[in-house]
Amino acid sequence: MPPIGQCALIAFGSNENSVWGDARETVQKAMHLVAELASSTIKTSGLFVTPAFPVGAGPDYVNAAMAFETALSARELLSVLHEIEAKAGRKRSQRWGQRTLDLDLIALGDLVMPDVATQQKWRDLPLSEQQRMTPEQLILPHPRLQDRAFVLVPLLDVAPDWTHPLLHLSIAQICANLPDSLRADVTRLTDKGGL
Repeated sequence: MPPIGQCALIAFGSNENSVWGDARETVQKAMHLVAELASSTIKTSGLFVTPAFPVGAGPDYVNAAMAFETALSARELLSVLHEIEAKAGRKRSQRWGQRTLDLDLIALGDLVMPDVATQQKWRDLPLSEQQRMTPEQLILPHPRLQDRAFVLVPLLDVAPDWTHPLLHLSIAQICANLPDSLRADVTRLTDKGGL
């Protein structure tokens, strides 16, 4: 039996056809591939539809989330996620543009990377700066988690009690803090993501 590790939270998104089909089929195929990284029980969210961000950046997204324990390190996990994106035909040409597949490592247990100060700097970055800057290193938990209904609403299906190690709020609490209008933009498509 493989060693049990920390709980990984993964966000899925697609708003463009891939080699695997349309956005929905792409997310479902990606969920099957990511599930192979688990060393124990996998929890998968339903599928959700959300408008592209920023407004007008492309067609609506299909989003989902997954939680599972893994023995992989954060960097190993991110590397495999990037490989899966590449298999789907993902090209990293435009920040926040249309995507065949976007896989985000949201958190790995209560790990903070690379350190508290860097995580807080990126978490507090104004939206205008977020749109033009890309971190050169992996930052965990994902620094914009608390702002993204399209991540938080699917995570409610799989990890409502996971607590942010710096904000000391659960996914359910962070999601409840979002404006109603942002949560209303996330529409459930299915109850299960397809696993």
